[in-house]
Amino acid sequence: MEQETRSRTVTALTTLLAPALWGTTYVTITEALPTGRPLLVAAMRVGPAGLVLVALARLQHWNPKSIHWGHTALLAVCNFVLFFPLLAIAVYRLPGGVAAAVGGLQPLFVATLSWWINGIQPTRRHIVIGAVAMVGVALVVIHPGAQFNTTGLLAAVAANLSFSVGVVLTKRFPEPTNRLGATGCQLLLAATALFPLTYIVEGRVPLFTLRNTIGFAYLSMCGTALAFVLWFNGVRKLSPSTPPLLGLAAPATGAILGWVVLSQELKPLQLFGLVVTFASIAYGALAPTAAALTPPRRCTPSMNP
Repeated sequence: MEQETRSRTVTALTTLLAPALWGTTYVTITEALPTGRPLLVAAMRVGPAGLVLVALARLQHWNPKSIHWGHTALLAVCNFVLFFPLLAIAVYRLPGGVAAAVGGLQPLFVATLSWWINGIQPTRRHIVIGAVAMVGVALVVIHPGAQFNTTGLLAAVAANLSFSVGVVLTKRFPEPTNRLGATGCQLLLAATALFPLTYIVEGRVPLFTLRNTIGFAYLSMCGTALAFVLWFNGVRKLSPSTPPLLGLAAPATGAILGWVVLSQELKPLQLFGLVVTFASIAYGALAPTAAALTPPRRCTPSMNP
């Protein structure tokens, strides 16, 4: 039991690195990338990352024929084709961290979808922890005078709903023979959809400055390739409720970077929110749960109220 707990802790900590990297997205987009190009940002995240991961998988003698292309395409749509453009739209239209606050809904989204899709009923404890964590995130990133753009809010909600579906389906589908190859194929499938869409909607790709090139390279290699390999590993190994809680480290990291890099002030209420958020993540992700000791309780959701 002690070894199992240690293994779960290590997996949770490595998975936590993924949302920590995602937390750098806001600073990277606003400080290093072309403005007003959400589809271009999404396409440049997935294309190079996919090529690198597939190349690394081929070096391990991975055969692409082992991929279940139906599952891979569906996951690519949820995790990248819908999520990244919607997220970029939300970041561009919701200054002040409101887009990050909407990310606090993910634990509740995943709990509900896990019940509907996988038949895993959420416990009251998971729901309470998710709600407390969401409040903590809101305290961190929403401040007086924050701008609530309707389009941005809808994009943020839709992005997190799409990503939550991806988390649940990743848990449901069989584990791939090579995680690098499977993740790379998802990214390349997303790229085949996003690059043409970028040209149609936003026009030609502009010439990149050195700052743009460095920003895209970081966002693609670290914030996408590395982050999603770690994330999918955690989604498959941890309980369904754990990765969404870990994901809340992204807005918290974004707030800390805003303070350190952009000299944004962190008020006492925001600091309290950081404490609440990280405490919820630690308690929900690392504390022993019934699900870790016994098989998950499954049920068929009722359509009656």
